[in-house]
Amino acid sequence: MAPKNRIIIDTDPGVDDVLAMLLAFAAKAEDLEVLLVSLTFGNVDVRNCLRNVVAIFHILEKELKWREKNGNPVGFEGITKFKPIVAIGAEEPLQDRIESADYFHGVDGLAGTHTTHPHFSPEESWKRLFEEPPPDSFLTETAKEEVDLEEPAKTFIPSLIPAHKEILRLLRENEPDTITLISIGPLTNFALAATEDPETFLRCKEVVTMGGTVDGIGNVTPVAEFNVYADPYAAATVYALTSPIPSSTMPVPTEGERSFHLPPYPPRLSKQLKLTLMSLDITEFHILSRGAFSAYASELAKQGSPLAQWATAFMDPMFDKMERLHIGHEGEGAALALHDPLCVWYVLTRDDQRWKPSARSPEDIRVETAGQWTRGMTVGDKRPRKRRNSDGEVPHDRGNWLGNRSGNRIYRMLESPGRDAAAPYLLDAIFRND
Repeated sequence: MAPKNRIIIDTDPGVDDVLAMLLAFAAKAEDLEVLLVSLTFGNVDVRNCLRNVVAIFHILEKELKWREKNGNPVGFEGITKFKPIVAIGAEEPLQDRIESADYFHGVDGLAGTHTTHPHFSPEESWKRLFEEPPPDSFLTETAKEEVDLEEPAKTFIPSLIPAHKEILRLLRENEPDTITLISIGPLTNFALAATEDPETFLRCKEVVTMGGTVDGIGNVTPVAEFNVYADPYAAATVYALTSPIPSSTMPVPTEGERSFHLPPYPPRLSKQLKLTLMSLDITEFHILSRGAFSAYASELAKQGSPLAQWATAFMDPMFDKMERLHIGHEGEGAALALHDPLCVWYVLTRDDQRWKPSARSPEDIRVETAGQWTRGMTVGDKRPRKRRNSDGEVPHDRGNWLGNRSGNRIYRMLESPGRDAAAPYLLDAIFRND
């Protein structure tokens, strides 16, 4: 029997990205299969992102052995019953300068864990899994033996194909509307896939993306959230596929040293993209506190759980940072918002009627790509006016925001099964050990 959900996770790990992937891998096999983890720049550079993903598999392999040795339920059917592909994607945004969040997540994306706790990092030989082997004619006998003896990855499949092409391949080789695309980083890989082959991209069931803010404030500027800010051109390009006329909201290419002009979408497409947006408007209110995390992880770490020890190694510094940065984040109350895990939680529980989008959904939400102070702003139309066709009047709706055939159609989620339910759901799934 096929899993209820089959997903591709596009990510730039990042602490909360790691939590989101752990939640996905911890899901029951009948509920979820992760087909591909595609990597993009974002929180840190793409090579550090790759090391962090490999570290997840490295730690989980140790955790599975520890659980089996101690007679505990193994869990993590996402890697014991499936073997996800890992592919490297975009190294920089489509337009403008590279922005990172290493000031928050640490230079390695995991609060410096690879330096402070090197025993949790995989051996450097993993890098060879993502490199083309040299032609036989250039190999010495010793080198040939080393290549032949290279131990294959046990719990994932390394890909030498660019991530956006792997995304298209999987969508092409599977039935339409069976694969959900989850983006928890900049949307660069999705934009590359969508513009290279829009009809294949539209074979996805849904795009669920963490990004933006419409009613609230930004986390990198007063108006912009990081994932959108990191590559607003890519976000605008993907959002445009939700429009009956994608050209009506496509970003205007800029000229300059950092500009990559994507091919335009065809004037007619077979369908519109369904896009569910997990913006800061909802994610900021679902938090994981130091106290809640410790209640699950501390005793397991003392017992020797590699996963609990590793997670504690990067979560403790993050809680400390939140305590330094924010008023009201003292002691056990220091907390991180569960931005990225919310996307996986939604896919696992989207039949729950308590998930509700904004009353205006589907909303016309667009991305500012060229503003001096508003780069990456997700602009929603809050005017209490109806969509209408032109009746010959001089249009006062600049930009065709209210036209029936123009504008984006995005479902911005605002309510979940419970703000206090997210952290226990996540922790129980990851640390389930009885």
